[in-house]
Amino acid sequence: MEFTEKLFALAAKVRQQRDSIETEEATKNAFVMPFISSILGYDVFNPLEVVPEFTADVGVKKGEKVDYAIMHNGEVQILIECKKSSEPVKIEHASQLYRYFAVTNARIAILTNGEVYQFFTDLDSPNRMDPKPFLVLDLNEIDETLVPELRKLSKDVFDLDSIISAAGELKYIGQIKRILAAQFREPEDEWVRFFTTRVYDGAFTQKVREQFTSLVSKATKQFLNDQVNDRLKTALGAGSFTPVPQDENPAPETVTSTPISEQDLAEADGIETTLEELEGFQIVRAIVCSEVKPARIAQRDAKSYFAVLLDDNNRKPIARLHFNRSQKYIGLFDEAKTETRVAIDSLEEIYNHAETLRKSVRNYL
Repeated sequence: MEFTEKLFALAAKVRQQRDSIETEEATKNAFVMPFISSILGYDVFNPLEVVPEFTADVGVKKGEKVDYAIMHNGEVQILIECKKSSEPVKIEHASQLYRYFAVTNARIAILTNGEVYQFFTDLDSPNRMDPKPFLVLDLNEIDETLVPELRKLSKDVFDLDSIISAAGELKYIGQIKRILAAQFREPEDEWVRFFTTRVYDGAFTQKVREQFTSLVSKATKQFLNDQVNDRLKTALGAGSFTPVPQDENPAPETVTSTPISEQDLAEADGIETTLEELEGFQIVRAIVCSEVKPARIAQRDAKSYFAVLLDDNNRKPIARLHFNRSQKYIGLFDEAKTETRVAIDSLEEIYNHAETLRKSVRNYL
């Protein structure tokens, strides 16, 4: 598997198992150790690479431990402190990291609950860990622009100088993006006022504020959705794509929908998910993200089809991609979860069914 695919596979595992994880030790075993081994590529059972319960004397604090130290070329390079997945990641949890950062050669510190990983370095003062992370990886909603930087910390391409040099830009870009995301979810008064005063000439009264809060929220969500769809169409060479009228397509085939069976899952070991299926999934996700957050749209590859699901729940099918045959079909669902297979000749034709896909999602909300 490629680096990005491994990251998304771990994210899927986190979603599936988070409700069963109740302690810090369980978080380490289920989520953090797989992150260290499968994503960063270090052998968690080799003390020359990964030292659990790493101990160093720090001033008057004797025998204090940090959860993991990752070694590279015989030196400590990365320190990791873990909290249980049910707790949010807070800088108050990083006291050991602060102290250890000053007395080891480590330039990278990670604070995590197995779902969110905050990466710190010493941009503000040498050998003193910054109070704010330069990179935040949220497995519930992966920012793919961060993946190349994350890969620089992996064992096979470890490039500390490169990531440190990029950390300053990453830090501020990341903070700005998180502020924007928060404003898109729940716009603050200043944000609403900023846009209102550019399109409305009247006084910014309480009534106007209430009216435009909703309008600004809708406009920003629609803007994001339009941007995602435009990028996908461009990437697929669909800039001049004209939807094919439905009556020009072969007659749809109606079948009764059933959840992905345990047999399908059992036989899925060895199935190779194709690039075409992944591109089809990205198109479906881009279409329905007007209804729900993209992180809620999941994929599962079974023996006879590639499923797109809401909340990774096989009883909430959004679409099925039947691409393992000469004639491709997309499976669409109605309110009764009855699947209708519609023949398509190209991935771009998925856009013809945008409203049906969105309606499928709305049926589960």
